[in-house]
Amino acid sequence: MTTAEITDAALSGVIAGNDIVFLDFWAEWCGPCRAFGPVFERASEAHPDLVFGKVDTEAEPGLAAAFQIRSIPTLMVFREGILIFSQPGALAAPQLDQLIDAVRALDMDVVRAELARTTESAEVAR
Repeated sequence: MTTAEITDAALSGVIAGNDIVFLDFWAEWCGPCRAFGPVFERASEAHPDLVFGKVDTEAEPGLAAAFQIRSIPTLMVFREGILIFSQPGALAAPQLDQLIDAVRALDMDVVRAELARTTESAEVAR
């Protein structure tokens, strides 16, 4: 699978309709974004069972604002609709491969339980 351009209108469906989604927030004028682009594209080709989407922050400023993107490139990963990774900066191919392996290996029952505990703690603190 090659990368897909993600728009505001399509984002929620992409995240809800796929188990694992990698999003690259980028812009054409950004040198590190252009350097990371081919790495991201190769990963999408090597892992056709995952969704790799690109969000052009110039074309989709609302998405950039909603996700509080302050630096590009920023890579975000969703699994089962839950944001599990968010980091600015370009990754080298071996780093991205390690991240893909780690995301696949996650026990989502543990993630959901931790998320529930965090939510409960936040509600008690209010």
